[in-house]
Amino acid sequence: MIHYRKAQNDEMPELKALLWKHGPNEWNYLPEQGVNETFSLMEKGTAAALIAVHANKIVGLSLLTDGSSSPSYLEKYCDLKSICFVAEVVVAKKFSGKGIAANLLKMCIKEAEKKGCTKVLIERHEENLASAGMMRKAGFKIIDTCKAPDKRLSGSQNNVVLQIEI
Repeated sequence: MIHYRKAQNDEMPELKALLWKHGPNEWNYLPEQGVNETFSLMEKGTAAALIAVHANKIVGLSLLTDGSSSPSYLEKYCDLKSICFVAEVVVAKKFSGKGIAANLLKMCIKEAEKKGCTKVLIERHEENLASAGMMRKAGFKIIDTCKAPDKRLSGSQNNVVLQIEI
């Protein structure tokens, strides 16, 4: 059975290990510095990791950042002070296809709602069908598609920004 909860800061090594083992693929943009900066936001209290646990092992995670700690390029879509941004979502390959990622996204939405946010934003590679499915199941809608050759090295090189209004 899968249990969902907020991660504790002392679980960061396990969270990072999960992300580096199961996150990299041709669609995901995971620069080491950016990932480390996002995890450091947890220590500062401006980000949270929401996790899926099976048999006392973390098998999925989502990283939710406060809007003020989100990438500045998102300003063109909204006031960053009123949003949260989902920086990462990853599920162990053995557990993929079971709805865990969509459930983690729904937890992110609830967490953002508790903080009084009006929207949650997330992004993905245009051709990442697995991410598209989990985002659709959680209720996210596309608000922009644009070229991003600096972070999308394969396929169309298009980045898709999605949001859900709370």
